[in-house]
Amino acid sequence: MQRLWSIALLAAVLFAPAAASARSVELAVQLKRYGGDGAYVAVYLTDAQGVHQRTLWVAGPKAKYRKHLRDWYRAGGSREPLDGISGASVGAGTTLRVTVEVADTLIDAGFDIHVDTAVEDMKENPSEVVAPLTSAGSGKPFAGRGYVKTFTYTL
Repeated sequence: MQRLWSIALLAAVLFAPAAASARSVELAVQLKRYGGDGAYVAVYLTDAQGVHQRTLWVAGPKAKYRKHLRDWYRAGGSREPLDGISGASVGAGTTLRVTVEVADTLIDAGFDIHVDTAVEDMKENPSEVVAPLTSAGSGKPFAGRGYVKTFTYTL
């Protein structure tokens, strides 16, 4: 019984700090009125070397079109399980709002948030937005180069 108690205590010591060291981050991708179908959007993190670390959200229901989110797809994002981090495509002129959990250790540590977009029969925009994941960047709008009017994240 004492061994079981020791194991439970060790688990609590090891895993409680990890669970407590994540925070909710609201992502908002506001699209321009571009006059086309709904956009597929991938929001993901890269490290200081530009290597894909984690997909935060994917908008767009059909897996066969996700290859058009080129930087995310090439970096390996499409190989991640997307259950619980995906949804419908985003209509022109609307805003995608989602809340995700991000480890505190990633904030102010050289990580970037990327936004890739693609619209059927229109242009693809790999890494349309690249925003450093910093405390100072929280709540500030980042302009896109294509379909994204603004991208913001709030810590």
